[in-house]
Amino acid sequence: MGDQTANRDLSGEDLRAFMKRVLTDLRALEQMIAAGMIERGVRRVGAEQEMFLVDGAMRPAMRALDVLREVDDPRFTTEIGLFNLEANLDPRIFGGDCLSPLEAQLDDVLAAARRAAGACQTDVVLTGILPTIRKSDLGLDAMTPIERYFALNRAMSRMRGGAYEFRIKGIDELIVNHDSVMVEACNASFQVHFQVGAEEFANLYNIAQFITGPILAVAANSPLLFGRRLWRETRIAVFRQSVDTRSTNQHLRERSPRVTFGRSWVRNSVIELFQEDISRFRALLGVEDDEDPFASLERGQTPRLKSLRLHNGTVYRWNRACYGLTDGKPHLRIENRVLPAGPTPIDQVANAALWFGMISAMAAEHEDLAGEVEFDVAKGNFFAAAQHGLAAQFTWLDGKVYPARELLLERLIPDARQGLATAGIDQADIDRYLGIIERRVEAGVTGADWLLGSLGSMKDKGTAGERLNALTAATLARQKEGRPIAEWEPARLEEAGGWKFNYLRVEQFMVTDLFTVQEDELIDLVANLMEWERIRHVPVEDPQHRLVGLVSYRNLLRVLAQGRGGGDQSTIAVSEVMKKDPVTVAPEANTLEAIALMRRHKIGCLPVVKDGRLVGLVTDHEFMDIAAELLEQKLRE
Repeated sequence: MGDQTANRDLSGEDLRAFMKRVLTDLRALEQMIAAGMIERGVRRVGAEQEMFLVDGAMRPAMRALDVLREVDDPRFTTEIGLFNLEANLDPRIFGGDCLSPLEAQLDDVLAAARRAAGACQTDVVLTGILPTIRKSDLGLDAMTPIERYFALNRAMSRMRGGAYEFRIKGIDELIVNHDSVMVEACNASFQVHFQVGAEEFANLYNIAQFITGPILAVAANSPLLFGRRLWRETRIAVFRQSVDTRSTNQHLRERSPRVTFGRSWVRNSVIELFQEDISRFRALLGVEDDEDPFASLERGQTPRLKSLRLHNGTVYRWNRACYGLTDGKPHLRIENRVLPAGPTPIDQVANAALWFGMISAMAAEHEDLAGEVEFDVAKGNFFAAAQHGLAAQFTWLDGKVYPARELLLERLIPDARQGLATAGIDQADIDRYLGIIERRVEAGVTGADWLLGSLGSMKDKGTAGERLNALTAATLARQKEGRPIAEWEPARLEEAGGWKFNYLRVEQFMVTDLFTVQEDELIDLVANLMEWERIRHVPVEDPQHRLVGLVSYRNLLRVLAQGRGGGDQSTIAVSEVMKKDPVTVAPEANTLEAIALMRRHKIGCLPVVKDGRLVGLVTDHEFMDIAAELLEQKLRE
């Protein structure tokens, strides 16, 4: 999330002053590039690791600040969610054995995080989207209490002017609103950096854009959100929509989202990207910055360009241009923000190796990629990969369409081998990491495929909450073994942890696939629903999905037996039969509270309501399942 000192809401005067500093920084950068000040002839690589904290029930653990105090390591920092952490890895010269030390440092960072997390009764999971995360985990009380995050949320919410809307369709469909940017915290990435010279930036950046699709296809690891099976890399859709400040009432205008793949190739310079972002996106945050970059240049000092970097940090290109300093020398980097966290450190380094190798290989053969292929080809490949992973089809430089697996195995992996070899990477590391990619593609098993396959193997077993818990627990267990994803066995339901972790809250086992009616509909429809679907309770909603009543099987029989209304009973309206203002429970409610409610009111069904709207249903049938699970657990003990 960048500079934690950037924490001020901007008044009109603040905005003008800040944008003046941004523009001054940009002119200074332009002058530095023209003067040849940007470091050249040096290739460095680096990475940032995002991770989730989970409790013993495999749910998000709001303990980031406690874990940070415990780990006491400057490599670690906060993220927007209290269940997220980020670690920054050391940059390394690209060459020789740079990949193995990257993996070793990842292992070291993860081990340090797990030791500190263990002291806080939590653990660390590397995954793109945590399977067990729920919308109820994403309130502002789960936001890291640093003013920068709250200021960012206020600014984005103010610009949007309404709720954040999420519509994502895959195997299932997700349609949900949220009141803050906190859905962004659902995502965890492994962000890799590649240092380039100013004179070569345009072509190398375009190459990085072009190869993003195949890289994403083989790295996909985020197919689930709130229990829905969506895109193979759902992070792409989630992040785009979670920080989208565009209003839905301006559909006639063409406006760019703050999370973007881009609109065109870079033609000449990195300056084009900064200019476009400044032109299209207003500042969200301010920062104390008294630097005069031109005065610094006159003194022979390298300017930090703090304001430009802050603005750049609030525009989220999937491949982002970065300005930085190394030992006082200014440099440019391409930051790949596409790769998800997980499944293991070795898988992540393998993904990075493929990216580094493909850039190197294509740079040696294509001096002006933008002149060879349309930008929309790269953009189409990117979204195809996000949605379909290894099942995607890609248009390549020759204009032909190839299945992802064929393209990777026959062209791109061999090209990446050559690119890494030309860059002087040790052959043992080339074989190790690209061998992992090769086996993954041959097996057709990315992290996303493993998650969906495991979920499918548990179909009709346990509750939805148990299956998601089993996925998370199995991910954690197999990560600790260290084997790459292609060697993982499917998750098993018994890995979910038993009843005490899976029935703590109502939302973990409530039924969400509901049959409902409205109050002006026929009671005969309710009778048929009960017979067809073998259910005993039908909730009654208004058109806005607010719960207004409940019809039970017993209630229906009583009305029909009394001959109420005379004549044809099938013409009675639901409103005449339903129980108004039924007892309800919140999805976050403790299971024991729900049981107590049902016993106190002598009812067999509890509608589950959130913000006045029906989200689920719990009946005595679900509680019988809990009792059976408890009895089985006791017998095993």
